[in-house]
Amino acid sequence: MTLLAQSAIFLAAAVIAVPVARRLGLGAVLGYLAAGILIGPWGARLITDVNAILHFAELGVVLLLFVIGLELQPSRLWALRRAVFGTGSAQVLGTGVVISALALALGLPPVAAVVVGLTLSLSSTAFALQTLAEKGQLTTRHGRSAFAILLFQDLAVVPLLALVPLLGPSGDDDAGVQWLGMLQVAGVISITVVVGHYALGHVFRFIAATRIREVFTAMALLVVIGTALLMEAVGLSMALGAFMAGVLLADSEFRHALEADLEPFKGLLLGLFFMAVGMSANLGLVAEHPLRVVALTAVLIAVKFAALYLIGMFTGQGRAVSLRLAASIAQGGEFAFVIFSVAVSHAVVPAIVAQTLIVVVTLSMACTPLLFLAAEAVIARAAREPARPYDVPSAEDAAQVIIAGFGRFGQIVGRILRAKRIPFTALDVSPEHVDFVRNYGNTIYYGDASNPELLHAARAGEAAIFVLAIDDVAASLRTAAAVREHFPKLEIYARARNRKHAYQLMDLGVKIIRRETFASSLEIAEQVLRGLGMPGPQAAHLVQTFREHDIKRLNDAHASHGDEERMRYLALESARELESIFAEDEADQELSR
Repeated sequence: MTLLAQSAIFLAAAVIAVPVARRLGLGAVLGYLAAGILIGPWGARLITDVNAILHFAELGVVLLLFVIGLELQPSRLWALRRAVFGTGSAQVLGTGVVISALALALGLPPVAAVVVGLTLSLSSTAFALQTLAEKGQLTTRHGRSAFAILLFQDLAVVPLLALVPLLGPSGDDDAGVQWLGMLQVAGVISITVVVGHYALGHVFRFIAATRIREVFTAMALLVVIGTALLMEAVGLSMALGAFMAGVLLADSEFRHALEADLEPFKGLLLGLFFMAVGMSANLGLVAEHPLRVVALTAVLIAVKFAALYLIGMFTGQGRAVSLRLAASIAQGGEFAFVIFSVAVSHAVVPAIVAQTLIVVVTLSMACTPLLFLAAEAVIARAAREPARPYDVPSAEDAAQVIIAGFGRFGQIVGRILRAKRIPFTALDVSPEHVDFVRNYGNTIYYGDASNPELLHAARAGEAAIFVLAIDDVAASLRTAAAVREHFPKLEIYARARNRKHAYQLMDLGVKIIRRETFASSLEIAEQVLRGLGMPGPQAAHLVQTFREHDIKRLNDAHASHGDEERMRYLALESARELESIFAEDEADQELSR
């Protein structure tokens, strides 16, 4: 079959399977896996050379790590060092010890059990990061923790690959060669860092000066592939080499252009990689020993899930974050294919064991999207029911100010009050968030601020001000209604998400309302005007005029906010009125010159 025909098969399988999987809520990764199974050796047998496809498709993982490296300046990477080497090492060693003990109990020799345990402790960088990116969770707490652990795992592959040959029957003979290899690794990494730091920026400036975009894209691909091949030549992970190249270019002015040019290649090749993983699954082995394979897959996922959950809880990340962290990287990793291959060739692990475990790793990857769905279902269910009894503030904790909702908005108010030694009582409905904030010495209580009993316990009747800083609109309105009903004399200072939320709060009798992005938007608008050359006082006057006009419009339109037609008319009228005011101001300034 020609390369063009194979390409058509892969593209057709992707455009059919992936949308169906997304429609079913299973995610794109599971769709690619299913497509690979259908066209592979255990499906329709349209593609049979799986190893060649898998090796080529690894370029997708390489590009993924390069793009992630572009997002991490060296300073940010240095800030992650504790998470990488602390949390990462705890996960690899903890999971490795447990799985090694289980392998030993199942009859594997001690050396083979250790290799199996450490190999299965590694997770799939491609699956985890792609799924997190697909869900927009890479920058969340669990996303950052998962990335730190995956980065340590990629680093751990290097000594593990060097160690495996030494454990075989002829391992002692290779000791000198292995030490020489380690020195080569150190030398190549040093050269890459030095050349990348001092030369890459100049090369890209020279290429960019040609203003030929395809040459710039070709240079970007050359840097990624060249670095990856260089690392592979000394026994390192290609993905790790690409990540290093990305980090070295993270501070350059070409970062966004590189990311934009490589994004289409990364997406297509990652999809091809996932399909190749699906094709490599030995379904014949599953058919021969279904219970064994399923049981081993379940044990692998359970052990890694439990270890990751405990690590998350131990590091103070809370139950929801720990569940998401565990769900994201509880699978086996693609490096298992490489390590088990080396282990078999050096007679460290029996071939039948390695083949079985490769199938187990593949099935665990396929379960990743399902683990995400299960974790979200558990978190959603827990959110509907209090995970623990609400806290009850003591009589000594009565304060002049009560802050409902202690996220970013509420914390800023609390920090200022605390700096002035003004006591306040903070309430938040998230137990994980309460525990996290308490770690930093803040006084905060777990509870639903719309609950009248909790408000009475917090001495709302004795307070002077109630700061309504809850992010969720529905919960904010419930809380405002409860405060107005039970404590009508308590002044509410409310945060509003938008104009609609502000109108709903006004309907409840709340008078002091601040839209959360309004002030910051005015500040940036003033800076933009100054950046365009407008004198500072004139820019400040324009912004202040807009502020007063917008607040007046907000109050005037309150009575009509339920009438969409009337609101559209008022919006157009307000825009014309504002343009007229600005024109008059400009005319007055011309006359005064």
